[in-house]
Order: sequence, then C-alpha cells, then structure tokens
Amino acid sequence: MAGLELLSEQGFRIDGRKATELRRIQCRLGVFSQADGSAYIEQGNTKVLAAVYGPHEYSMATFSTGERKHRPRGDRKSKEMTMHLQQTFDAAILTSLHPRSQIDIFVEVLQSDGGNYCASVNAATLALIDAGIPMRDYVCACSASFVSDTPLVDISYLEETSGGAELIVATLPKSEQIVFLEMNARLHEDNLSPVLDLAVKGCKDIHDVLDQAVRDHVAEAAVVSGLE
Repeated sequence: MAGLELLSEQGFRIDGRKATELRRIQCRLGVFSQADGSAYIEQGNTKVLAAVYGPHEYSMATFSTGERKHRPRGDRKSKEMTMHLQQTFDAAILTSLHPRSQIDIFVEVLQSDGGNYCASVNAATLALIDAGIPMRDYVCACSASFVSDTPLVDISYLEETSGGAELIVATLPKSEQIVFLEMNARLHEDNLSPVLDLAVKGCKDIHDVLDQAVRDHVAEAAVVSGLE
C-alpha cells in the first residue's frame, strides 16, 4: 500500500486518527479470579488478556504467549514475543525481592490488529500490578512508523504491513529509560529521532491511561471492601 494512501492530504490516517493520536485504549484489572493477577486491554481492535502467577518456588521461568489463529503454539513468532517479553520485564521487575522464586506471565492475543507486542506488554504490566509484584515503574510499550515524511504513533495492522519502517519501544515512563527497542525495517538516520521521540511520548500517554485504570481499580476495590 502506498504511503500517500495511509495519510491523507489533510493529515488523517485510514482510521481517522491524526499522526500523533493513539488508538482508543480500554483496560480492566482483576478479570481472571484464578490468577494472582490479571488484566484485559483493548488497543484499537487488538485485544489481549494477561495473567500472572507467583511469585512461587522457583522451577523454571515462564513467559508464555498465544494467538487465536490457526497456527500451532510454539511457532517462531510466539517464541520471539516470549523472548522479548522476558527481556522487557527482566529489566523492570524487582526480582531481588523474591530470590529463588519464579513469576509466570501468560499472555493471550484474543484479536490482532497491529501492535501485538505493545498491547501484550501493557496488559502484562497491569496484571503484574494486580498481582502486587514490585516493579521499578510501569512498563509501557508503543510503536511508531514514518509515512509521507510524517511520524505516526501506535500503528495498526494496515500500517504495519504497508512496507514502511516500524519502531517498537518499551519504556519505564517516569525515567524514560528504554527497556526494549526493535526496528523492523530501514529508517534514515535523519528520521529516527522524531519517530523514536513520538514512540516514547506514546509510552507516556499510554502510562497515563494505565495509571488511571489502576487508580480506578484500587478505588473500586476499596469501596467493595468497605461494603463488606
């Protein structure tokens, strides 16, 4: 798909968003009672469920991902995401507070429309918070691309598959520390900085949404416990 088709002359994308506008995010914590922590998130039409078990006695660290598609579990894409999630959260979870323990994170992509890794990170962050796992900060992930000399944030599946560059970033938003960075295609060095800056800003904006969801969840839990 040609770049001009992804961005109109008026600066709007195919789904009506502006270049710097995130997809609509909806999220909930505590959606799966059998887990120590869980969360559900929708970023646009991408829907992800995450569950956390632990910390419990160490056997072997487990990060698991799955996609609702006709493909066997353990395929290359899922293994890559599992590895990336482990790298990302190894940098954020305060594992020293739980020596000889393991924390299992399970992520299920229920519906995919771009940004699977980003939505998985954001859902897993909420699930870890719901489980009370201590972390240095929220971990927030966002993608960005570059179309018609314009950086685009939080790209959809159509934008992902257009053949342009895709930059994926996970940060600890308060310090802006980058804990994961991946580039899926070439991008001229002159354009890298504005695309990276937009992705990092996207992470901050996502943090605001996730943080509000956590505050709402805590307030709701306090009301429920007060009624009891």
